[in-house]
Amino acid sequence: MKVRWIGVEPVRLGPPHTACGLVFSLLLGAWSAQALEMSVGKIPFLQAVNGSTVTLPCTYASCIGIENLYFNWQFNDNGTMQKICESVIPSEGVVPDVTIFRERVEFVGKNHHNNVSILLLNITFEDGGQYTCFGRNPKEHHKNHSAIFNLIVVDELREVDNTLTIIIASAVGGAIALLMGFMLLKNFTLFVLTKLEEKNKECLVTSSGIDNTENGLSGSKADSKPTPKKK
Repeated sequence: MKVRWIGVEPVRLGPPHTACGLVFSLLLGAWSAQALEMSVGKIPFLQAVNGSTVTLPCTYASCIGIENLYFNWQFNDNGTMQKICESVIPSEGVVPDVTIFRERVEFVGKNHHNNVSILLLNITFEDGGQYTCFGRNPKEHHKNHSAIFNLIVVDELREVDNTLTIIIASAVGGAIALLMGFMLLKNFTLFVLTKLEEKNKECLVTSSGIDNTENGLSGSKADSKPTPKKK
């Protein structure tokens, strides 16, 4: 016996690698959403005077939280990474016990608001360079991330010459003021001309009424003589 399929179309599946790629993309997106992130702020550099004290900022973030988060600070000394400090944070809100390997360094983050920043005291020109804030979170299968902060040490902070900026701002402001003055003068002139035109129309109407009165036309206020009656 032969079996016939009526009105049924086969469902076509894409290649196996396409489906696998879609699943992998979804898993990767979910993984990225919960991944550890280290941040040194929106401006990852600082210019400071020799002999001053500066803060190197760094915070961490994780959507699923932390557990025994390991972090450290490193300094790039002509291609050689020198460890400045390191510690492990057991959980959220716990102040870590930080080990410091370099003089004139102080840990000031205290893990408040996920802060793991450090303080450099009495900086020298040798302290200028690239600093890396590194973190690794075992709760995310040892997912790690790092952020770079650049410190520029100068002998003195030079004032920025804003003369050109002031000139441009003054020119733009003057042009705007001139345009506004022109528009006000134009509107005032149009207003005066409109009033003069209305006044001229009123004068023409009044003059026409006076002429009709003097000529004794109908509708005028001239006295009309009565018609004598026939006897």
